[in-house]
Amino acid sequence: MPERNQNQLRILDTGLRRAAENMAFNRSLLECHQDGVSPHTLRFLQFEPCALVGFHQNIDQEISTEYCRENGIAIQRRITGGGAIYFDSTQLGWELYLDKRFLGTADMGQIAARICNAAAAGMRSLGVDAQFRPRNDIEVEGRKISGTGGAFDGESILYQGTLLIEFDVEDMLRILRIPAEKLSNKAIESARDRVVNLATLLGERPDLQVVKDAIARAFAEEFGVTTEPGGLLPEEQRAFEEALADIDSDEWVYQRNRPATDAPMFEAIYKSDGGLMRAGVAVDPERGRLKQLWLTGDVFVKPVRTIADLEAALRDTPVAEMEDRVRAFFAEREVEMLQLSPDDFIAAIRAALDMAEAEEAAE
Repeated sequence: MPERNQNQLRILDTGLRRAAENMAFNRSLLECHQDGVSPHTLRFLQFEPCALVGFHQNIDQEISTEYCRENGIAIQRRITGGGAIYFDSTQLGWELYLDKRFLGTADMGQIAARICNAAAAGMRSLGVDAQFRPRNDIEVEGRKISGTGGAFDGESILYQGTLLIEFDVEDMLRILRIPAEKLSNKAIESARDRVVNLATLLGERPDLQVVKDAIARAFAEEFGVTTEPGGLLPEEQRAFEEALADIDSDEWVYQRNRPATDAPMFEAIYKSDGGLMRAGVAVDPERGRLKQLWLTGDVFVKPVRTIADLEAALRDTPVAEMEDRVRAFFAEREVEMLQLSPDDFIAAIRAALDMAEAEEAAE
């Protein structure tokens, strides 16, 4: 495997794309970077109107699908965790494909702070007072202008950010089902009070290339590297086409929707430091067994199949053994979780089981 240049950052601009294509780029570029094929890369991207859910989320819970279909808004699933988000051409996406050696750490908190502070510096060079707000937002005078998030794949990391150029939050609110639980801890009166865009701050829509150059320059200065515009490598193009064939399908998009079961499903919401989790359980009360488990949420877990594997491992489990089996499941695997622990999964499942038991007692 050739030695990757640790002193250079490729600038890859893939332009305005369909959601499926942008998700396919995520998978192909991350895989190629992990395989040592791709150089360290800063990608700029834009989306045709779309609603995206995190890998572990259920579309029907997060997205107003009927509104999306009536208005020609695509629905897609990301390859990473996190929450649902609305994208259109009034937002600029940026992504970094780097490795742990380049970053000098594997601590996601330190990585987020470093990358967000650099991105904020780039925005300040445009004339706005952008500041990093832990854990992974960038704000101007208390109003969010950019959200970010990252995920490791072996030695490689994909770190993503979104910069609001002319974004109107009203469009987002029509499309996303935003749970009250997720907003309850924020002292806000409306979603519009929480966000701001560059056009509003600057009094005019900024030139997109000027914005891209500012962001690229800030990252180059932070990491002490040079930048070089580039295109896709042949290996990346092939990987992209393979990924697109998988991702541009209903099988990919709707894979986390509710499982089929003839038993009633009881659901609970559990809020952890790592995100909002929803647990659904179908229980056989006579046998005291967990017939079906369903877990979704805006959480980050790697490998991405971990939650599906946990659901399968707990199918037909005695309810009394649930906690021990969850702990054993995680003890047997190497799993990367962002601000999550096995106790969070236990608490989410227990909350749903409590609802099932209360229903049974009421009968």
